[in-house]
Amino acid sequence: MEQIITPGAVITPVFTGKSAASWPAIFAGAVIAAAATLILMALGSGVGLASISPWSNHGATVTTFAVTGAIWLIVTQWISAGLGGYIAGRLRPRWVGTHTHEVFFRDTAHGLVTWAGATVLVAIVLSSSVMSGVGAAGRAAEAASGGIQGAMQSSAASNSPVSAYSLDRLFRSAGPGVPSANPRIETEHLIANAVSVGGMPDADRAYLVDQVAARTGVSQADAQARVDAFIASVMQAQEKLKADADAARKAAAKTSIFLALSMLVGAFIASVAAVLGGHSRDEHI
Repeated sequence: MEQIITPGAVITPVFTGKSAASWPAIFAGAVIAAAATLILMALGSGVGLASISPWSNHGATVTTFAVTGAIWLIVTQWISAGLGGYIAGRLRPRWVGTHTHEVFFRDTAHGLVTWAGATVLVAIVLSSSVMSGVGAAGRAAEAASGGIQGAMQSSAASNSPVSAYSLDRLFRSAGPGVPSANPRIETEHLIANAVSVGGMPDADRAYLVDQVAARTGVSQADAQARVDAFIASVMQAQEKLKADADAARKAAAKTSIFLALSMLVGAFIASVAAVLGGHSRDEHI
C-alpha cells in the first residue's frame, strides 16, 4: 500500500496489487533444498542407512532398515528444508513499512512454499526410480505370497480351466509301484496343490511314496520318511516366504508413516528457517 499526497493535503491509500511473494528467492531456496535432499539420500544409501542386505546375518534387517531409514529421512528433511528455507528468507526483498506480524507471516509462507517446491522437484527427479522400485516390491510380494505354488504350478494350456494336477489325477495308475512317466513334473503339480490347499491329501502322499519307492528301490518306510521330510521342508519354506512378505509389508507401512512425519518436520523447519533468514537480512540492511 502506498500513500499519495494530493494538493488538498488529503492522504489517499492506494493498493498496488503487487504480490508479496518473492518467487526468485523461493525458486532458489527450492533448488538448493532439492539438491541437498538428493545428496543426503545418496549419502544415506552409500553408508547403508537406507539399504537392506540380502544375506542372512549381514547388514540391516527389515526392522532395522525401517528404523534407520526413518531417522535418515527426518535428518534429510531437517537439513535440506532448513537450508532451503533460510536461503529463501535471506534472498527475499525487504518489505519497507510492513508490520512485523505481516513480515513474520510472509517469511513463514516463503519457507513453506520453498519446501513444497523442493518436494515437487525431488518427486519429479525420483519418480521413475520410485515407480520401478514400487513395481519390483509388488512383484516380489506377489511372488512371495504365491511362493512355490506360483513357481511350480503349470497347466496343459494357458487358457484351459483344468489344472495340471487334475490331469495327473485323471491318468494316475491304480497299481502300486508303477513309475510315472515324468515324476518330477508330476511331483511339482502335487506340491503346488498341497501349497494351495495348505497340506497334501493322504491319497497324494501315498501315491508319492509309491513313486519314490519304485524309482529309487528303497523300502516303503524309507520312501515314507523321504516324502514326509520333503513335504515338511516345502511347507516350511512356504511359511517363511509368507512371513518375510508380511514383515516387508509392515516395514513398508512404517516407512510410509515416518516419511509423512519427516515431511511435516521439513515443512516446519523450512518455515522457521525462512523467518530466521528474513530477520537476518532485515538486520543487515
